[in-house]
Amino acid sequence: MTNNDWKSRLNVVYSTNPDYQYEAANGGEEQQTLPPRQQNLTVCIDKKQRNGKKVTLVKGFVGTAEDLKTLGKELKTKCSAGGSTKDGEIIIQGDFCSKILELLIKAGYKAKRSGS
Repeated sequence: MTNNDWKSRLNVVYSTNPDYQYEAANGGEEQQTLPPRQQNLTVCIDKKQRNGKKVTLVKGFVGTAEDLKTLGKELKTKCSAGGSTKDGEIIIQGDFCSKILELLIKAGYKAKRSGS
């Protein structure tokens, strides 16, 4: 046990089980990125908790955070809009649902529109 190991175990509940082995939540194993044909992406418009402003969400991406960030950057560039990637979602500022759907299908992704 190293000096800084206790910091990674903050907020861990005590266990009375003598055979309990602590496993770090960040095991370092990231999910491999699936090829575009195997991705099932959904594109939708959202304005909840955004002061009435619309954003386009792309959900369902399976892969590394770096690949998600790369796809997000490409979509932001093609739409000439701002946005971010977090929690496995790509967030593009504005109503670009049909344009993003078209871009994803051209890139070989299985994408569909969700919601109204």
